[in-house]
Amino acid sequence: MGQNFDTKAVHLSRKNNQSIDSKVTPIYQTSAFKFSDLEDLENFYQGKKDYLYTRVGNPNTDELGSAVAQLEGAPKGVATSSGLSAILVGVLAVAKAGDHVLASTDIYGGTYQLLANELQDFNIEVSFVDFSNPGEIEKHLKSNTKLIYSESITNPLLRIEDMKAIVQLAKKNNLYTMIDNTFATPYLCQPYLDEVDLVVHSATKYLAGHSDVTAGVLVGHEELIDKAKAKVVNIGTNLSPFDAWLACRGIKTLSVRMERQVNNAQAVADALRKNDNVSKVYYPSSVSDKGNGAIVSIDITGSCNVEKFFQSLSWINIIPTLAGLETTVSYPLATSHRALPKEAQIELGITEGLIRVSVGIEDTEDIIKAFEEAIEKSKL
Repeated sequence: MGQNFDTKAVHLSRKNNQSIDSKVTPIYQTSAFKFSDLEDLENFYQGKKDYLYTRVGNPNTDELGSAVAQLEGAPKGVATSSGLSAILVGVLAVAKAGDHVLASTDIYGGTYQLLANELQDFNIEVSFVDFSNPGEIEKHLKSNTKLIYSESITNPLLRIEDMKAIVQLAKKNNLYTMIDNTFATPYLCQPYLDEVDLVVHSATKYLAGHSDVTAGVLVGHEELIDKAKAKVVNIGTNLSPFDAWLACRGIKTLSVRMERQVNNAQAVADALRKNDNVSKVYYPSSVSDKGNGAIVSIDITGSCNVEKFFQSLSWINIIPTLAGLETTVSYPLATSHRALPKEAQIELGITEGLIRVSVGIEDTEDIIKAFEEAIEKSKL
């Protein structure tokens, strides 16, 4: 090393001591990894060395993919830049130009836009079908169908998908299956153990859990994840090391957070079912012996002024996402499902009074009181 100040300033701050045994995985916040010589570089391409460039792979992103795969009971996983990018690389791992994807109508609006609009540029055809009647699904299969896609608990109307029926149909017709397990999380169900081929998460939500990460994870059969990982590398949908590190930290408390949030959600759903000004309460049952999820959707159409309701929620904020520690609300008609055609909104039940509640870890009575007061103040 040179001895002048400018050279020292660049090189002397770097510490590379492999003998330091940290309790927590360090953050490998680096764009690339160093090699001692050309033979060492060649070792990467021969599979004898793990890392070259962070878009291609990084210890933190690998840790996240592996952690979620283990929670889902799957052999392998890959982390991506968002839930939607995880869905995209999963689709592209099994479908190519000229193929057909069959998806449920009642899915997250962002996923609907991805499947309905963006996949057209890949010349991948997509059909949306009411999966609440499994008998209808088979009627819409085509000779070029490759994938059946749905959500374990649908967003925002919280229908529980019959994953075993979907898998049975897929196996009968030699198709792949993909399930978004974001709402349920592996804490409540593990679709891969029901023989679903690919399971996807918006790790932004419950896995990371603290509203400070945007990330996705795809897990499943090893050969499919290898194909998806190649898409991540070549399209550039990789996750940053720091976001991966934060998500891994969040996963450590997934069980304790979900237990509290699920119990709170059940109490909120039970209380609001008794409120005469709430026409519908959407909350699933029989998801798991651990509970039924931490999302409750309610419809106050015709009984309350929706704008006044949102204004009256005091400490509960309007947030266009879900799954943080705090109880929040969102308005699907104006956010997640605003891009759906009007007829699709009506058919699904995305009404002017539909509110999605992401239940947090606060005191149960305080949460219920906040909603009851907002409903009372906004009555027509």
